[in-house]
Amino acid sequence: MSEITKDSTMSVRRAIIRKIACTAVMTALAVTLMYVEVSLPFMPPFLKFDFSEIPVLVGSFALGPIYGIIIELLKNLLHLPATGTMGIGELSNFITGSIYVFTAGMIYSKHRTRKGAIISMIVATLLLGLIACPFNYFITLPLYESVLHVPMEAILGMCSYNPLIKEKIDLITYVFLPFNLFKGTVVAIITFFIYKPISRLINKTYKETRE
Repeated sequence: MSEITKDSTMSVRRAIIRKIACTAVMTALAVTLMYVEVSLPFMPPFLKFDFSEIPVLVGSFALGPIYGIIIELLKNLLHLPATGTMGIGELSNFITGSIYVFTAGMIYSKHRTRKGAIISMIVATLLLGLIACPFNYFITLPLYESVLHVPMEAILGMCSYNPLIKEKIDLITYVFLPFNLFKGTVVAIITFFIYKPISRLINKTYKETRE
């Protein structure tokens, strides 16, 4: 009986070590990619696109949705020293990123197939676009105004390229919504193409890290 208990304990320890190692690797990749920001056409300069959600999403697939949130949190905490928004951008990135990777990871954990991965990423992208709108309207933009002292008029002025953007609700409709849908879609497409080569590793990691 003691040998069985010992083997069980060693198995749990190996699973924990593997989870920690995978979390560390995915976090390091995500942080690195977070520094590679790209400006998008027809988007204001304060919105930058990066590919950091890809390793976070892979981590969520491989380890489970809770670990996706953990990696998302660590990624943004490690990026804080380089913040230009007093942490507001990192907070927004954490909330929206967590919605995306948790949703995709949760659905994929129930349907661990390529089709399941596709469905999970589609649903996650749509939910990201839906929830990010009120979050940016009621939290992110007011924080920019109150903490960074950037008036809404100045933010709207950065969007003068689009004559349809005249009020805050227009900013949400024509900037934040398409930006988040675009981000979720690009991350999903790239993950889709790399899914096949790494699917065995993902599923193996998932099985070996179950306690």
